[in-house]
Amino acid sequence: MHDETASLVARLLAQRWLPRDDAQARKALLDEGFREELDRRLASVGLELREHPYSAYISVAVARSSDRHVFGGSDSWISNTLQLDRDAIALLVVLWALIVLPKRQRQLERQQAEADASQALMFAEAKPISRDPALSPVVAERTLLADFGDRLGGKTRVNFNLGLLARHGFIVRRKGELAEGPVLDLVFDYERTARRILDGALGDLLAGLVPARSDDDNDEPLYGEADELDDSEVTSDV
Repeated sequence: MHDETASLVARLLAQRWLPRDDAQARKALLDEGFREELDRRLASVGLELREHPYSAYISVAVARSSDRHVFGGSDSWISNTLQLDRDAIALLVVLWALIVLPKRQRQLERQQAEADASQALMFAEAKPISRDPALSPVVAERTLLADFGDRLGGKTRVNFNLGLLARHGFIVRRKGELAEGPVLDLVFDYERTARRILDGALGDLLAGLVPARSDDDNDEPLYGEADELDDSEVTSDV
């Protein structure tokens, strides 16, 4: 008999991400019984499903309960399982801030506008969260280098790391432009990371480039210092 849960786990491990509209992915997100079995299977090997209502993809990541065994198994803690250097992680944080933060702001604004419009309709139906790719800004490589190149190792190093991030699905490179990749929105915990970026040192560098956080955002930062961002957990395959 076909084991659909095992099939989905195998696909996630082999392909590393799946679109939300994939049949098995939709079942994992909508079928409570199927999701419970999926979570149980993943937890049994130290993994968890990584998904977010505003992301168009799902993936798998190391479960929090396995952090110490995976990231702290050697003499010192590692920041990721993809063998990305600190400057690559720093570049990833910058790209996440430049692409995901404005995208989320636009998604929330569109959702609010649709909610306001529906209040005037007696039988209005709730609309799904917009995951239109057009909501994600595109970053010019030339602009990225001009604004952050000297802080990220220079042109040669940035170009090398952009290639690495593209191969891992974080970004898509097209003719000198950088667009959101399938797992960029899943790589960091948005609720924790957004404030750490905007309230920390990186917030000064990004001033005017990303929208300011709302005053009613009461999420507490995970760390007090922004320079610890490059030790954030990265979604990875195993």
